[in-house]
Amino acid sequence: MINENLILETINMIKLYNLDIRTVTMAISLRDCMDSDVDVVCENIYKKITHYAKNLVEYANEFENEYSIPIVNKRISVTPISLVGEACKNPDYVKIAKTLDKAAKDVGVNFIGGFSALVEKGCTKGDKLLIESIPEALAQTERLCSSINVASSKAGINMDAVLKMAETIKKSAELTKDKDGLGAAKLVVFCNSPGDNPFMAGAFCGIGEPECALNVGVSGPGVVRAAIASLPKDASLSELADKIKQTAYKITTTGELAGRKLAKKLGIPFGVIDLSLAPTPAEGDSVAGIFQAMGLEHAGAHGTTACLAMLNDAVKKGGIMASSHVGGLSGAFIPVSEDAGMIEAASKGYLTFDKLEAMTSVCSVGLDMIAIPGDTPVDTIAGIIADEMAIGMINKKTTAVRIIPVVGKNIGEEVIFGGLLGKASIMSVNNLSSTGFVRRKGRIPAPIHSLNN
Repeated sequence: MINENLILETINMIKLYNLDIRTVTMAISLRDCMDSDVDVVCENIYKKITHYAKNLVEYANEFENEYSIPIVNKRISVTPISLVGEACKNPDYVKIAKTLDKAAKDVGVNFIGGFSALVEKGCTKGDKLLIESIPEALAQTERLCSSINVASSKAGINMDAVLKMAETIKKSAELTKDKDGLGAAKLVVFCNSPGDNPFMAGAFCGIGEPECALNVGVSGPGVVRAAIASLPKDASLSELADKIKQTAYKITTTGELAGRKLAKKLGIPFGVIDLSLAPTPAEGDSVAGIFQAMGLEHAGAHGTTACLAMLNDAVKKGGIMASSHVGGLSGAFIPVSEDAGMIEAASKGYLTFDKLEAMTSVCSVGLDMIAIPGDTPVDTIAGIIADEMAIGMINKKTTAVRIIPVVGKNIGEEVIFGGLLGKASIMSVNNLSSTGFVRRKGRIPAPIHSLNN
């Protein structure tokens, strides 16, 4: 039977509270594109991507029109390119990057992810060459995103890779200084990176993934905030959690519908639903706004980490009941530049760097889209990455660092990235030196609980 109230509720979620499908991401394996000749590799990559993704944007738009559910981003993720280019006699990863970017542009997607390497235990020749090429590759492309996994709960933390990535972040920002370091905004360093994540900049098609699949990232911070606000002011925390679970179930059901319908039309398998609450700079579409609805004066107040832990858990519990295939990051995003409430909290000094780090212990994303002074030393950035990797490694969870050292700007100044990337105030970092620690070579050993075979 048709339930009129449920229909009206869904319409209100979309029209009033910014409910949307944040992304549909087609994962494409490029393992069969390898060759000793880089020109052949590039030709193979372009043909395969344009073959599988030629109808992705068109069919996604048709779904939007048919069901009146917005799909904000259409994206592609591919096999970590360090693996694909490694077979070349003379690897040219920048050339491959440009090929990926051209393919993404020609099929009309917003971003393509997978300019990636997995180096938690060490680097091969291909890994090293790819990492060296990242700054130039990001500076010469528009849609390309890059990610490097430098740590895991099984392998520990590759501190050589951590230091190298700190240098890479600095150089990426410097080569795009005319765009406030935009290159660094498309580069993320991971611990325990999942191979089915549909969100950028960390998406790639993992080794265990099929030839092609469609992964969906749902959203809806505004819907969750409105649901909490509808409760009485004296509602208990258990009632709050139940309301979030019920709302997450409805949001995930919408994503499941979109993913399965679109995958069937494209003739590829449906992959996973990522349950992450992904905010935007739009008013009312903020994770920070959920904290205020819960009772905090603002994000950053004491109790923020507890609110985030409860939110994350309730979203997962509600969402998991709506889909049998949940994956990706599945948590609450706290990007400082992409969330209107977080932007305000950072600009007013309510959110400090240390508070953000504490919050990452209970969310699935990490230190995300944080602008820092351009003169921040490489060793300090390496220390920041190492701390975040340690949180992920010890807690057996995904954590990440996407940080932008903005050349020529200092604490309190504002940078504007535009679109979903939003804007941010330059945040201060600890001035104490990390050099003596981060420049020791080798790996931080994996924790004792990694021996769980």
